[in-house]
Amino acid sequence: MRQVLGVVRMPKIKICGIVGNQDIGAVNIALPDYIGFVFAKSKRQIDEKKAKTLRANLNPAIKVVGVFVNEDISNIEKLCTSNIIDIIQLHGDEDEDYIKRLRDCVSNKIIKAIRVKNQEDIEKQMEFPCDYLLFDTFHARKYGGTGKAFDWSIIPNIKKPYFLAGGINLDNIRQAIQHNPYCIDVSSGVETNGYKDADKIMNIVAMVKES
Repeated sequence: MRQVLGVVRMPKIKICGIVGNQDIGAVNIALPDYIGFVFAKSKRQIDEKKAKTLRANLNPAIKVVGVFVNEDISNIEKLCTSNIIDIIQLHGDEDEDYIKRLRDCVSNKIIKAIRVKNQEDIEKQMEFPCDYLLFDTFHARKYGGTGKAFDWSIIPNIKKPYFLAGGINLDNIRQAIQHNPYCIDVSSGVETNGYKDADKIMNIVAMVKES
């Protein structure tokens, strides 16, 4: 459970890297709060056409996060205005000026990912002009998707709601919840042999909702 201003609530959960109709079928049953479509270069990357098809088959109770790395703002705007995505996740080198220009184009909420090496990486981004932060594991050559966890104990007590990502799976999900994230972000942790596993999705969503 997460305690905010004296109110205890369970964290939300996001299943990222949705790529096919089978994945959509699984999340429609499990009902996570969010799913993620990755538009950045990745083994889980999809394009606008595919995303539109998947969104059409998605339970409308589930919100869609679009994941981008240093994307042209006009492309993000198009995905927002066509209602393919609900929330924007910036996982690259986007700065405050980029976010200002993005906010001039769309009203969708923005998540800014921070690749964490140490507590200083978190603290220097506390006032970043986004709606949510996302803490992920640092990798020198990757913007995300490492499948590895960082030391969650370095996360300070912060007011801005944050998504916790990186190496979260059925074995450590309860530990992740203890760090009071706004949302748990899972991708490879619900995969088997590189593909989303419906049973793992069901189990991890249930574990979060029961927390």
